[in-house]
Amino acid sequence: MSGARQLFVLRHAKSSWSDPGLDDQERPLAPRGRQAVKLLAQHVRASGIRPEQVLVSPAKRTRETLEGVAPGGEVIIEPELYSATAASLLERLRRLPDDVGSVMLIGHNPAVQALVLGLADKGSSDPSRLESAAEKFPTGALATLELDAPWAELRPGGAALTELVRPKDLREH
Repeated sequence: MSGARQLFVLRHAKSSWSDPGLDDQERPLAPRGRQAVKLLAQHVRASGIRPEQVLVSPAKRTRETLEGVAPGGEVIIEPELYSATAASLLERLRRLPDDVGSVMLIGHNPAVQALVLGLADKGSSDPSRLESAAEKFPTGALATLELDAPWAELRPGGAALTELVRPKDLREH
């Protein structure tokens, strides 16, 4: 496959801290997170976002975010995404099959923010979106990156950040 590929990077929605005895991986979404997921689901549908594959951390909050957003595509839950770094996320994306044109990654900060900022080409990305992503990549933030190279050649500065949506932005519309 040649041409543009899309990468959607989604930080899980707001999680609950109401039960301090829960293991971190078992924390569910907070009520605010469930509301954000509803807004994100509407945005994903309205924008025609339909990833072919969805890579998801096994944490409860990322799985609940996935279920609520329901982007479609083949879901792959990968344990290593829970504690991933931006570098390990990049390595995982480089292993995507060439025939996959669009992927959504649902994970955790600081890795997802660092991945977006690292991949975004400063020249072809919207400067206000870059600044916003650098300033804060809150829970429920969804970044859209576009690249022309095969996944195996994905590199820092190799994609254009074309959209950044936060639940707060969706509430305002």
